Amino acid sequence: MRAPHNAQVPALPSPDDTNDTDEALMLRYAGGELGAFDTLYSRHELAVWRFVFRSVKVQAVADDLLQDVWFAVARNAGSYEVKAKFRTWLFTLAHNRLVDHLRTAKHHASLDASDDDECSLVNTLAADSGFGPVRQLQSREQAAALIAAVEQLPFEQRQAFLLQAEGDLGVQEIAQATGVSFETAKSRLRYARASLRQQLQEFAP
Repeated sequence: MRAPHNAQVPALPSPDDTNDTDEALMLRYAGGELGAFDTLYSRHELAVWRFVFRSVKVQAVADDLLQDVWFAVARNAGSYEVKAKFRTWLFTLAHNRLVDHLRTAKHHASLDASDDDECSLVNTLAADSGFGPVRQLQSREQAAALIAAVEQLPFEQRQAFLLQAEGDLGVQEIAQATGVSFETAKSRLRYARASLRQQLQEFAP
């Protein structure tokens, strides 16, 4: 996906784009620099897609929702202000679109994952030093147990957990993205971690 525009030849990112902050790039895109959008998209496409995919678990649906999120970025560019990190704002859009979708979806898809998805999620969560047991997960059986444990979390707790694991958001940013208080976001994250630790206790050293 590229920035919506009428030109026949898409704008290319400038050589300096890779050194710019997300916020600076978004302001440049809002000012008409289409290449800045492409740089933002390349930086965050995978993280947003994975965040959405963990809940809908249907690639075609995740692809459509991803496109919706980035169209929302384009639509709201003119009113964008640097009140928070761009990543927080982006995942707020992703969270809201996902909630809207799940409200109307007839079926809530399973988080059953392929081998590649299992490894991807395990590697992501293993980087989170605050979640000790995940760092010891190595076998496919353990990875499958993790996927199943995440699936069983209540929606709000799972969103908080995945926003941290996939979106790399802090507690305050999770609160902003989901429209709740800091304490509520902190509580959801704490309960999610406690539940996962309990379910994965057999794999702890």
